[in-house]
Amino acid sequence: MMSKILIIEDEPAMQLGLRDNLEFEGYQVNVIGDGKEGLDEIMTDEYDLVVLDVMLPNMSGFDVCKSARSLGNNTPIILLTARGEEIDKVLGLELGADDYMTKPFSLRELLARIKANLRRYTPDELKSSSGLQIGNLILDFDAYKAQSSVDEQEIKLSHKEFEILKYLFENKNKVVSRFDLLENIWGYEEQPTTRTVDNFIARLRHKVESDHNHPRVIITVHGTGYKMII
Repeated sequence: MMSKILIIEDEPAMQLGLRDNLEFEGYQVNVIGDGKEGLDEIMTDEYDLVVLDVMLPNMSGFDVCKSARSLGNNTPIILLTARGEEIDKVLGLELGADDYMTKPFSLRELLARIKANLRRYTPDELKSSSGLQIGNLILDFDAYKAQSSVDEQEIKLSHKEFEILKYLFENKNKVVSRFDLLENIWGYEEQPTTRTVDNFIARLRHKVESDHNHPRVIITVHGTGYKMII
């Protein structure tokens, strides 16, 4: 499945160049030229990566990045700026950006960095991972084994608990409805209720979260379902 990339950039020539080259590489691309509109798009639609210019009308790229992270969105962000001072780079990374490039930049290097960021924690890596950390758990999905990241003691998880964690991880940083979990984990034959899902999530939080009363890894999206923040 092609990756979906959002470009937030107000220079028309840069917009066109980035769109054409990324689409040529096989990505699905959306372009927005305003910071505030870009933040709204990040929070309302699902993207695999954001290419974000720092100098934007209505809201700077720094503020877009900071706001997205404070609202719980962890989509990879690559910042673009015409400024090359070290303080700008440090500020961007401290605000939650995953990478940083200074204009003018090599298109080839940008494409390489996009690919590198998209490879992080992909479903393909999950299938071969024997030491994936989710919250307080280190998981081996192939062997159905889990241990504490705190004291390395084995943690007992049921088959369904493993499957729920795996499904949430494959859809990390995206809202997963209770009905999605029912259909993909239990199927139609078992006919559980949404309350069953809530009970499993509550049990998982005791094992995943540092404080299950204030979850930071598996959060509730009220009226819809859950989101795993990685």
